[in-house]
Amino acid sequence: MKDSSGPLTHFLVEDHRRLEKLFQRAVACLGQVDQGVYDHFRAGLLRHIGMEEKILIPAVQRWTGGEPLPLAAKLRLDHGAIAALLMPTPTAGLIVTLRKILDLHNLIEEGPEGLYETCDTLAGDEIEQLLIRLRATPNVSVLPHADTPAVHSAVRRALDRAGYKYVGDWPSS
Repeated sequence: MKDSSGPLTHFLVEDHRRLEKLFQRAVACLGQVDQGVYDHFRAGLLRHIGMEEKILIPAVQRWTGGEPLPLAAKLRLDHGAIAALLMPTPTAGLIVTLRKILDLHNLIEEGPEGLYETCDTLAGDEIEQLLIRLRATPNVSVLPHADTPAVHSAVRRALDRAGYKYVGDWPSS
C-alpha cells in the first residue's frame, strides 16, 4: 500500500491483510485446516465481498453517471468464484485454488486504477460517509460446508465463468 493511498484504500487493504492472516492461520498445518479459524476467515471474506458488491461498485456507478466501472464485471465473476469455493469442505486443491484467485483478485482491487483507488478518487465529500457504511457492514454467518455433486458442479461453473481452473483433483462427493 502506498503512503499516499486514500482512506478507502487504506481501510480495504487492511481488511485484505487481516483476511490473509486468518487464511494463513487456518491452513498453517500442512494437510489440516483449523475449522474455527477457517470459518472466521470465510465469514470475513464474505462480509468483505458484500462491502464491495453492495456499497463500492454501486457507488462508482452512481458517481460516473450510471457508467459501470470497467472492472466491475471481472470483480463480480471473481467474487462468484471465491464465494463458491467457500461452500465445500476445504481440501488441498481448494486451498491452493482459492489462494491463487485471491492473490490475483486483490491485485486488481488494490492496484493502480483498481476499485479502491477509483473509489478514493471519485468519492469526494462522501468518503467519510462511505467509511461509516463499510464499517457498519454486518457480520456474515456461514453455513456448514456442503460437499454434494450439485455444489461441486456450481463451483466448477463459477470458476469457468471467471476464467479459473481448480488446482489438483476434484474432491469425490
